[in-house]
Amino acid sequence: MTANHQIHFEVSERKILLRVVDILFVLMFLHIVGSLFDFHYFTISPVNYYWTLVLSLYLLFFGTVFEMYNLQVASNQYQIIKSTVLTTSLTVLVYLLTPKITPALPENRLQIFLFYLSIFSSLLFWRMIYVKFIASNRFWKRAIFICHQNELPELAMSLQKTDPHFKVVGFINLSAAHTMKFKDVDTIELKDLEDYLQNNYVSEIVIASQKTENITVDLYNVLIKLLENGISIREYTQVYESITHRIPVQYVAQDFYKYFPFSRSNQNKLYLIFVRSVEIALSLLGLTIGLLISPVILLGNLLGNRGSLLYTQERVGKNGKAFKIYKLRSMVKDAEKNGAVFATSNDVRVTAFGKILRKSRLDEVPQFINVLKGDMAIIGPRPERPVFVKEIAAMMPFYETRHVVKPGLTGWAQVNYSYGETLQDSLIKLQYDLYYIKHRSLFLDLNIMVKTISTVLFYRGQ
Repeated sequence: MTANHQIHFEVSERKILLRVVDILFVLMFLHIVGSLFDFHYFTISPVNYYWTLVLSLYLLFFGTVFEMYNLQVASNQYQIIKSTVLTTSLTVLVYLLTPKITPALPENRLQIFLFYLSIFSSLLFWRMIYVKFIASNRFWKRAIFICHQNELPELAMSLQKTDPHFKVVGFINLSAAHTMKFKDVDTIELKDLEDYLQNNYVSEIVIASQKTENITVDLYNVLIKLLENGISIREYTQVYESITHRIPVQYVAQDFYKYFPFSRSNQNKLYLIFVRSVEIALSLLGLTIGLLISPVILLGNLLGNRGSLLYTQERVGKNGKAFKIYKLRSMVKDAEKNGAVFATSNDVRVTAFGKILRKSRLDEVPQFINVLKGDMAIIGPRPERPVFVKEIAAMMPFYETRHVVKPGLTGWAQVNYSYGETLQDSLIKLQYDLYYIKHRSLFLDLNIMVKTISTVLFYRGQ
């Protein structure tokens, strides 16, 4: 049997495609403009080839900050216009202001205008092509699930909400009960599976159920045959992790710890020394900036909070050891006189000035002291209060796994998910934290740092 495949780009492939073609289109447009018009500011030659490298790095950095490579943004023509304007503006501005590694400023202002227009037009033109053709349903990843009928809605929705290009088109029911009908999802009999694959451009089969006792010998033999013929067959937790960048602990059995592959970076001495050096440097810089803006913060606290500015609170750190965290107060006095509760997105206890501190993340500046003391890292799971750790850990067996690394000022969960108002929110944030612990690396750390900059710039703090 020869599988009939439809073109599909994986999440990582689409992000690489966006980055590579962004650079190619920008350089191509600059070359065309230079050839057609009297445009000499940006020329590429064997002598100044590094100008191209510098421009590409600026473009990729600011494109990441302003979410050019967020697939949800990249698939929306209105959001991508905003991101393109911001990315082009910052890229051009910084490029013009770094003359040691870029061309000298042109005397003719028209050159600057042509430079800006070339970059903006090339990016927007390519991104409209992406929205129109590549982000369309012709590039969907079409999958077949093997699961029990009552599991299908939740399992499919978890993936389709995260990746709009992933679509469950059919499923094989493991339940003995009568098959339910689902909108836009075909129920497939085992005898018809090969023909369905041939006729419906299916990309992969997903073993989605954790209750695999109903996978019969006949089904197993068919799957082996399909695997031998080049059909991709994956287990649900693998697909979930690759699409959502979270560890699906709710679908993993109780022997999770036995199979959980912690990142080697957690024991890599060179990585840890380098990270610690960067943390100390960033903490000193952060505290210096905090001191410079402290008059404004003190004035805002006097007018908006009318109480003590700095406060401490007990949090749980690495290996479950408690420590005192430093923060700028953003809530009213006696905010927890009736007991500890989770902060919410529109918490009435937060003062007017406190909202500014939280949104801008300025309330966390004193935590650089915790980083210098070694209680916290720059990047890691959010440090939680002992009362909440005890409460959540009693319901989530894997929650304590967060404490194998230091808690952080920012982290994979913080930049991808805002609030933890409910147990379900805590579960999602735990999934992100475990993903970071599993995949911890310099590349992931850099990704988090860039996303943190984006969070601050777009005023998305908690």
